Amino acid sequence: MRYHSYLNSAKTIIETYKGELPLAIFIKKYFGANKKYGGRDRKQIATLCYNFYRLGKAVPQLPVEEKIIAAAFLGGQLNNDFLNFHKPEWNEIVTKSISEKIIILCFIFQQIFPWQSELSAGVDFELFCNSFFIQPDLFLRIRPGKKGKVIKKIQETDILFEMLTHDCIALPNSTKLDTLLEIDKDVIIQDFNSQQVLNYLKDTVINIQHTLSIWDCCAASGGKSILAYDILNGQIELMVSDIRQSILANLAKRFDTAGIKNYTSFVTDLSINLAQDEVHTQLPIVDFQLIICDAPCTGSGTWSRTPEQLYYFKQKTIDIYAEMQKKIISNVIPKLQKNGELIYITCSVFKKENENIVDFIKEKFGLQLLQMELLKGYTKKADTMFIAIFKKN
Repeated sequence: MRYHSYLNSAKTIIETYKGELPLAIFIKKYFGANKKYGGRDRKQIATLCYNFYRLGKAVPQLPVEEKIIAAAFLGGQLNNDFLNFHKPEWNEIVTKSISEKIIILCFIFQQIFPWQSELSAGVDFELFCNSFFIQPDLFLRIRPGKKGKVIKKIQETDILFEMLTHDCIALPNSTKLDTLLEIDKDVIIQDFNSQQVLNYLKDTVINIQHTLSIWDCCAASGGKSILAYDILNGQIELMVSDIRQSILANLAKRFDTAGIKNYTSFVTDLSINLAQDEVHTQLPIVDFQLIICDAPCTGSGTWSRTPEQLYYFKQKTIDIYAEMQKKIISNVIPKLQKNGELIYITCSVFKKENENIVDFIKEKFGLQLLQMELLKGYTKKADTMFIAIFKKN
């Protein structure tokens, strides 16, 4: 029977997968090596796997098959044939709330996410845990001057969408965009809260007289740099850096599509303690008016997108990232001009990566805290992010 096959295939993937690769890549490789599955089959099996990892640390005593079925119940919102085949009594009540379904399964939220005491202030624990069982939306940021074109193209399809702000669109996560819109030229694929982290700069653009010197010190794919470029109407002198040349090569391709030509890039590892003689060779000679530090972190605010990270997470990792963040901050703050500003960003929900780093920056470097905010994504089908803005007096 098909639904036995789905269960067995999901079990095989789960028992083979050890967390070394992102789950999406692993599943793609698995289906590439096993050509017997049709498109509908692949989607069903992948959903079963993702729901399994959404259970996090809960019910470890259950056999894998039973845990897959329980996860399908928790993650399901509509009656479905798989659940009806394996557990028809659960299928009849699948529309109940996640909280009610957890009680039926006889466990508690703390078993899914056992690190409640580590959370940043303001996180609603139950809502946050609920979000693991809800697929986040796909968010687009419309680039300046492209709104009319983008909206027209989407309206010409039958795709459901919602305008959340004047330039932010929410779409179902499975929406295919490659042939519809010009990614990075017309729109940026960027989480809702990731689009909000530089809102502080919108006041700057009113008063800006000259180009603003910016260092995006952990640039990754360059999303925050493109955001700053768009907010400030291109009036920036941009420098980007990251730990590997391959990262910056991908960033260069993206910048080319986005129309960002004038920038400087370099490779450096900011997570090590740089000796005085290394500072001159590893870091820029100039100082900056603005440093954007989108710091490497646990990514715990994004685990509803990548639930395998929740499943494989170990608490000691929080301290590892917190120490790394302190080293990065210690290396970049000396390159901040007087009256310059630092924007510290994480996609973490852990206070050791958020408020504790804020305290570290204030105490060690004497920077003035201008703003600190936890951007809660768990009520918006988005990521949860943390932002703190400092000024060097």
